[in-house]
Amino acid sequence: MTISRRHFLQLGVAATVAANPLLAAVPRKTVKFKVGVTDWNLKLTANPKSVALAKQLGFDGVQISIGRKMELKDAALQDAFLTEARRLNFPLASLCLDILHVNGLKSDPLGQRWVAEAIPIAKAMGIKVILLPFFGKWALQTTAEMDYTGDALRELAPAAEKAGVILGLEDTISARDNVRIMERAKSKAVLTYYDVGNSTLNGFNIIEELRWLGRERICEVHLKDNPSFMGQGKIDFPAVVNALSDIGYNQWAHLECVAPTGSVENDMTVNLKFIRDVMAKVRS
Repeated sequence: MTISRRHFLQLGVAATVAANPLLAAVPRKTVKFKVGVTDWNLKLTANPKSVALAKQLGFDGVQISIGRKMELKDAALQDAFLTEARRLNFPLASLCLDILHVNGLKSDPLGQRWVAEAIPIAKAMGIKVILLPFFGKWALQTTAEMDYTGDALRELAPAAEKAGVILGLEDTISARDNVRIMERAKSKAVLTYYDVGNSTLNGFNIIEELRWLGRERICEVHLKDNPSFMGQGKIDFPAVVNALSDIGYNQWAHLECVAPTGSVENDMTVNLKFIRDVMAKVRS
């Protein structure tokens, strides 16, 4: 019987792997998400100077606030951000509708108005995600409040879909309750904005929730373990990064970290190095 050279080599490789199981091919994990930072944690809320600082510190992009008074409605301020982003070749990753801390979407009609006004701002700036916060007295607590929110988003979603904008729910409720709101909204433009710090603080298993939600139901992620440095608090960040890698998450993960020592630049640098090191180990 004649054995081709190719077949001979294949037999040799198979024999080597059989004799050495540790040499068997293991799929290599990849970390596909980008690491940004929130302008408010840089203490530059709705300030174009946040773009240069975020780049200087080594981040991949910056998440910017629309402002507690909808400051970003001002076309001149939008232009200032866009000019800085172009000058530095640095992405404006997403927006936060900060004014929902004043007029919450769960019951205040003004909240719905602010979301409606934020959508054209995002479109004009070429930004795809708007974070909708639900905290403090505006935190979602009852089924009725969640239903009201889902119904309000059902009305707002067509405009978001037309603009190519995602409305992201960041809150203190479970992943399953977030999906319940998403299903009530009946729109691909309403997704979960997952914050590992908030969810840990509220008693949820963040690794199980991230894996259950999957890539398709998460628009962006916040990483933090306040008031500690990342890696020095309660959260297992290697497990978080592994979960995000396993579900194929490839959007933004923003550091929303306070500065434990009071130095924003130094402390953000420490946290960024930590998460980059964790990401590098997952890849190896």
